[in-house]
Amino acid sequence: SLAFDTLYAEGQRRYVESLSSYARQFLGQLPKPDVDRVSGLAPSISIQQKSASRNPRSTVGTITEIQDYLRVLFARVGRPGCARCGREIQAQTTEQIVESIGGLPTGTRFSILAPLIQQQKGEYRDLFDDLLKQGFVRARVDGEIVSLTDNLGLDRQMRHTIELVIDRLSAGRGGRSRLAEAVQTALRLGAGTLLLAVATNAGTVPGQDSAGTSTSTDKLYSSLYACPDCGISYEPPTPQLFSFNSPMGMCLDCNGLGRRHEFLPDQLVTQPGKSLWTGAIGLLGAVRRIGRWRRHIYQGAAAAIEADLQLEPDAVMKTPWKDLCEESRRLILHGTGDRHITFSWRYRGGVWKHGGTFAGVIPKLLESYHKTNNPMRRRQLEKAMQFTDCSTCRGTRLNQQAQAVTITTANNHFGRTTARRRRSLPEVCGMSIGEAAAFFEDIELDSTGQLIAVDVLKEIRARLGFLLRCGLDYLALDRSAPTLSGGETQRIRLAGQIGSGLVGVVYVLDEPSIGLHPRDNQLLLESLADLRDQGNTVIVVEHDEETIRAADHVVDFGPGPGIRGGRVVAEGSVREVETNRHSVTGRYLSGVDSIPVPQERRAIGKDRLTVKA
Repeated sequence: SLAFDTLYAEGQRRYVESLSSYARQFLGQLPKPDVDRVSGLAPSISIQQKSASRNPRSTVGTITEIQDYLRVLFARVGRPGCARCGREIQAQTTEQIVESIGGLPTGTRFSILAPLIQQQKGEYRDLFDDLLKQGFVRARVDGEIVSLTDNLGLDRQMRHTIELVIDRLSAGRGGRSRLAEAVQTALRLGAGTLLLAVATNAGTVPGQDSAGTSTSTDKLYSSLYACPDCGISYEPPTPQLFSFNSPMGMCLDCNGLGRRHEFLPDQLVTQPGKSLWTGAIGLLGAVRRIGRWRRHIYQGAAAAIEADLQLEPDAVMKTPWKDLCEESRRLILHGTGDRHITFSWRYRGGVWKHGGTFAGVIPKLLESYHKTNNPMRRRQLEKAMQFTDCSTCRGTRLNQQAQAVTITTANNHFGRTTARRRRSLPEVCGMSIGEAAAFFEDIELDSTGQLIAVDVLKEIRARLGFLLRCGLDYLALDRSAPTLSGGETQRIRLAGQIGSGLVGVVYVLDEPSIGLHPRDNQLLLESLADLRDQGNTVIVVEHDEETIRAADHVVDFGPGPGIRGGRVVAEGSVREVETNRHSVTGRYLSGVDSIPVPQERRAIGKDRLTVKA
């Protein structure tokens, strides 16, 4: 009551009353405590043992604001990759590309090529004729340099790669304007990309020799954030891309929560001894008894699966579920993807055939779950569901594009190769605080990146350091706030206050050592001392002996607990409390009284508690 209901309440009330009436209407104000006079009281901040938030979107990273700094860091100096294939992509200006190519050793022979066709079938006669009319005379087809004036008879059933030769140059010879013109032309014809083919041997022409051996090494340049292999374009990374609270960055399947209701195959298949035709899947029912339209869809999908897996007719539909092969089960439950299926609708006038795809039992039930407004139907579906990690984002909360942006640490603890030291934002947030601090000790950045990231990295390292000093090295930044204990929440807030650098404030804490491992207690005491040394007053309600002995001034209330106490029985230094004969706490601190360790422990019963992950 003294710490929170009197000192904290009065300190906050006085601070709020010093503000304008307009500002006070937005701030909650505690009632005036029942006290005659309090002097020398500064504005107060309470850090209590309460859960940080019941909001499932709140994490350790968002509470400490480290997540915000990480978003800025990855947006500004992260290396984007393709969300589909993982290939690193980078946008460059024409001037940067020209500067890079111009830096080749003098005498190096190279060609500027524009990618036109990437692994596609066709003869491309019209394309070659059009290029010839534009004045181009050479192209590289499937790795071989050919003349466009030749009769190029490509096999239309084969996949081909065609790259137009814009110009052939030698480093250090010729004007820079010619190189710039070739680069601009290649970017225009290559839809923002070009290839630099550098001859591997002096005197050779970039391409292939007569034996089919490559005589050049290729380097890709792009003026767009686009993957040249997949043909997918991306927006330049922004901080919003790395926010699971923003539609731009969140996983759309779980809405940025990282968890969602998903159907469990074992609970869907209620009667594995039956076939799909007779009702193996309870929520689907017997296929023979469902509506004609739905029945013909399932029959068409089953026929397509039988054709793909070379099964007997009606094997998928009429074989008991427990006897179906694993691939057949997967395709029925999760769908056949983009595979085109021809469905046959039989009616009196004949057969109507139409094409489409098969989504699968689980996606259709999920669609029904999200669309229905009937609470009974939702409860029925939830019996076969479990709230589990999102299978799309694997619990990371972010979409594939955000997960493809990486940063590389220079700390060899994470691996000897660059690929092993490279981490995405979800991977960094999945580390423990201790591992994350080691990751950000030294980041691989160029000179420009170092200038951009210096202030952000300083904040990230400082805040991670504060968490370490509060004994929270085992937590991960993506740890959900509702799963934190009261003691963990309090120490996280304490770390945030240390990092804020406030001066002249009264901090009131409620047993910050509770739930803390004894080996980390000294780190906590050092953190409290840091708050004090910054020019603040730290008031702690505590029963831990080590914490009491570290205090500058101790106030002991008694003589009993709760309503049987409330009187100051001792105050002063630890030594003064120890020598006070009225203080029960003092007698235990001095060793006069103690709690003996029992010689015999209670017998262990036969009952057991099993904890499953």
